Amino acid sequence: MDIFNDKRVVLTFDAGGTNFVFSAMKDGREFVDPVTLPSHADHLERCLETIRTGFDHIISELDQQAVAISFAIPGPTDYFNGVVGDLKNLPGFRGGVPLAKILENQYQIPVYMNNDGDLYAYGEALGGFLPEVNRMMEEAGNPKRFKNLYGLTLGTGFGGGFVSDGTLIRGDNSIASEVWILSNSLTPSRNAEEEVSIRAVIRNYKAATGQTEQDNLTPKDIYKIASGKQEGDREAALEAFENMGRHLGDVIANLISLTDGLVVMGGGIAGADQFFMPAIMKELDRNFDFRKHDPIPRLIQKAFNLNEEAGQKGLCEITGKFIDLPGTDQQVYYDEQSKVGIGTSRIGTSRAISLGAYAFALNQLDR
Repeated sequence: MDIFNDKRVVLTFDAGGTNFVFSAMKDGREFVDPVTLPSHADHLERCLETIRTGFDHIISELDQQAVAISFAIPGPTDYFNGVVGDLKNLPGFRGGVPLAKILENQYQIPVYMNNDGDLYAYGEALGGFLPEVNRMMEEAGNPKRFKNLYGLTLGTGFGGGFVSDGTLIRGDNSIASEVWILSNSLTPSRNAEEEVSIRAVIRNYKAATGQTEQDNLTPKDIYKIASGKQEGDREAALEAFENMGRHLGDVIANLISLTDGLVVMGGGIAGADQFFMPAIMKELDRNFDFRKHDPIPRLIQKAFNLNEEAGQKGLCEITGKFIDLPGTDQQVYYDEQSKVGIGTSRIGTSRAISLGAYAFALNQLDR
């Protein structure tokens, strides 16, 4: 499937709690001006009317028929059956609302709903991080190509998705890759999201500086403090991001052990990677210490930080060799060093989610 040379049109919208943003995609790109409308999240009928108004406007701007509607919406949601559950940011939908069927009946085209973490990973796998890394490998003359990618979103929450050889892995209940509820070895009493989200960075900074919950502080403020661009306790800011990186590294190590592929991160906190990536890499490089004289590495694979030139060179370095196939003039490439790469999004989270939604609709239509 080549999403960048597909002439079919897919309608999309971003289902936020405050606003809905409507658009349309073709050839893997947005080709109409998006429309933003208040969601009226606490009133179902007004919310549904907003959705119809937004799509009607986008459709009026098109010169060809849309083939599907595809969008991301948070859980709890039955994505297979298109039923929205009890969302915190859309209280009007409490009790279960068959949104996909409502829209299918209205517009007489298929409607696909998915988790934003899943669609983020799908977009990065088809048109973002994964093909970029493979191009990098090709340009370096390295015959290895990656086919597996885990995408993580870091922001108000902690989301994820896994794509294997072009297939989005959704699970039997459409809730695979719910990384937010994973445990971690550093703080076993809390789930992963509580240690790698926006609130974790704020909480840890306030705890280190003695500030109260009432003090108005954002992750951007803490980032500026860590960067030396805003007054504050710089050491506490750096420590807050480092603590997040340690917990995130623990999660990523487990994900790599399960999926054996690339990992890409997006979302609001990803821009502070310079402050938390060293802690991630330290966790991935450490050993289990119960065997003092025969340590077991945290990962079988060698992990490289692809946000740094040294990491890019390390991943692309040709460490394997061609060995002869006995009795023939053929050779087989063999590399005993397993490698994976980790980095942050180059195309942006919103762009990746839109690409994922577009690609998912086309893939479902072609099945």
